[in-house]
Amino acid sequence: MYYSSNQFAMKHVGLLFLFSVFFVSNLISQEINMPDIIKPGATVEKLSGEFSFTEGPAADAMGNVYFTDQPNNRIMIWTTGDELLTFMQPSGRANGMFFDKKGDLWVCADEKTELWKISPDKKVEVVLGKFNNEMLNGPNDVWVAPDGSLYFSDPYFKRAWWSHTAMPQDKQCVYYLSADRKVLKRVVEDMVQPNGLVGTADGKTLYIADMGGRKTYKYTIGPDGELTGKTLFCDLGSDGMTIDKKGNLYLTTRNGVTVFDKDGKQSGTIPVPEGWTANVCFGDKDRKTLYITASKGLYRIKTTVKGVW
Repeated sequence: MYYSSNQFAMKHVGLLFLFSVFFVSNLISQEINMPDIIKPGATVEKLSGEFSFTEGPAADAMGNVYFTDQPNNRIMIWTTGDELLTFMQPSGRANGMFFDKKGDLWVCADEKTELWKISPDKKVEVVLGKFNNEMLNGPNDVWVAPDGSLYFSDPYFKRAWWSHTAMPQDKQCVYYLSADRKVLKRVVEDMVQPNGLVGTADGKTLYIADMGGRKTYKYTIGPDGELTGKTLFCDLGSDGMTIDKKGNLYLTTRNGVTVFDKDGKQSGTIPVPEGWTANVCFGDKDRKTLYITASKGLYRIKTTVKGVW
């Protein structure tokens, strides 16, 4: 999700007074007591703050982390060699992203409410942009399952670059797209405002955050892509999320990254010194670094557990 500066100020005016220089400097250096998840002694490290609003982190097979700077219409890369590079600009107002097994980057490109696939050599394929002959609301987050099928959330957040002012679809839903790209269907229609989502390595379970409803749910993935067994995972929504090898789920909130174990018990929160924490992924060659996109910055912290994605 991306807020304009005015929207951000209105939604978080109470928070702005909290972030004094003294508070921020202490917040970023404090030790986080989650030894089974965070490397002992590790603190949140700010890598860069030259952005307008960061989102959509996704790591390629080598561990390089791609992320978006949506207001500046670009996709950036933080390499495993600690270099900051521009991958693509313009980038269709890219938001959430995910790499598939072939190395293609799937992108929620909400400039024209589309879903893109970008090859390693930067060839862009517009995979879809409509449902029932109407524009999508604005694809926000995407996850590609091991079999090549995918799920994406389609909430409505008014963008400054749109000419339309009404929600194109009748609902804010989560969609399924089959691996052969022949089947596109709604699989979740009962959320207030779906946003972050991620699946497990075996492709059997999908977690979806209802950001508007302030809850996160767990589903069983069927052979035809249908989602069954809806279960409340935790009473917290999320803009973006990721998962590690132990089944811990990482949700993003205004306070930072809140971690839950596989049973939905809260383990703790990784505080991030920004007004909004948007998304997370694991990166680096060993997948033992959590990368965090938050407002104008890119952050990371070392972990003791490997990420799945």
